[in-house]
Amino acid sequence: MKEESMVKVKEEIDYKSLCRRLDRELDKLTMEYERQQKVFEDDIERLTTEAQHCILEAQQNYSDSLEKERLKYQKDYKESIKRLEEKVMENKKKYEEFCMTSTEEAFVPAEEVVILKKILQRETLLRNAAEGEINHLKNQMAELKMLEASRESDILKLRKMLEDEAHQKEKFKGEIARLQSQLLQLGFEVGKTKQQQQASGNGEKASVAKLFEQGRGLQKILSLLEAEATDARINAVKIVANLSSEETNQKKIVEAGGLTSLLTLLKNSQDETTQRVAASAIANLAMNETNQDLIVAQGGINILSMTAANAEDPQTLRMVAGAIANLCGNDKLQIKLRGEDGIKALLGMVRCRHPDVHIQIARGIANFAKCESKASTQGTQVGRSLLIEDGVLPWIVQNANNEVSLVRRHIELALCHLAQHEANARDMISGGAILELVRISRDCSREDIRILARRTLISSPAFQAEIKRLKIDY
Repeated sequence: MKEESMVKVKEEIDYKSLCRRLDRELDKLTMEYERQQKVFEDDIERLTTEAQHCILEAQQNYSDSLEKERLKYQKDYKESIKRLEEKVMENKKKYEEFCMTSTEEAFVPAEEVVILKKILQRETLLRNAAEGEINHLKNQMAELKMLEASRESDILKLRKMLEDEAHQKEKFKGEIARLQSQLLQLGFEVGKTKQQQQASGNGEKASVAKLFEQGRGLQKILSLLEAEATDARINAVKIVANLSSEETNQKKIVEAGGLTSLLTLLKNSQDETTQRVAASAIANLAMNETNQDLIVAQGGINILSMTAANAEDPQTLRMVAGAIANLCGNDKLQIKLRGEDGIKALLGMVRCRHPDVHIQIARGIANFAKCESKASTQGTQVGRSLLIEDGVLPWIVQNANNEVSLVRRHIELALCHLAQHEANARDMISGGAILELVRISRDCSREDIRILARRTLISSPAFQAEIKRLKIDY
């Protein structure tokens, strides 16, 4: 279940010179990256502040100006209308009086007619002036609306500039994450080179973890597991998976929060590559009993079960099945594995017909059956096997003679372990498992498994009675 990146040396190389050159390049890249990042962040902050200030100032100025102009024109318009209405009412009143006078007096002096004509002309001019003023006000309002539209357009342009700056910032963040990933990969290669140099010089095996103690540290790599850039995240999880394949690094990874980060990544990621590599790292960490308890405590069984249900990639399923198989070897986790659907998840992965997946499923079942057999011998477990209760027995019987040797070997061991508990005998007889046990006792290529199967058949009264009934000679 170890996923490693091996470096093979095919020619003589001056490792000391190579290490010094790579160290210098790494330091130079780091300094240049930090300088560019500082300049970039300062520029982004300055541009963002300036843009926001311009937008706020423009909005405030335009808002105040527009409001003042609107109120002024509205006031002038109302006053003009009021004056016009007053004039109309006054003229109407004079006209009515004139009509009444005309009715009473058939004759109107010429002087009075002239006066009335002048009044009428003056009122007509006033009315025309009022209408002209109204039209002027309407034109001003239209111009004001055009000005407002222009200012809104300017504001939209400023907002677009701000959005473009934000997009550019995100783009730069992704580029920075990618460069960080490349720096870490370069550092990893430097560490491998140093490791080979030390191994060839004094014969001592140098740990890859020393690279991170001398440089940016393991914490830097783990932080990239949350990077937004997919490439940076995948490169970081690959490095963690390579480190987790060495037992000496596993404790440091867990102490630095790597297990929690890997479980979170496996739970939230939709990328198959990320899921596959994260699952492989978890499977490596799950080879340690202490880590197994931590995985379960942090909801690891549920996360692995959900991944098993949703994943389609055979290699992802192989890694998930391998992680669950490692947990199945811990006798303290039997109830948890069943209660949190770990066994159902293991059996559910048989939908993938890839032999590598089936090997890990069979290994998990064998580990679980071995723990149950141990518990039964110690008297801590009574009743039927949880595997039988969860419906695993038919698949076990079906694959007892699987053409893949590793699947067959794990299933043969699982059958022998299940058969050692007398409470399982009835189900194994009715399910046809006894016939497979007889075949294993005769034909298994491994002598130790043949002996175990034969001893199990002999020690079980139920199996002996069934063999006698079927008249089987073994």
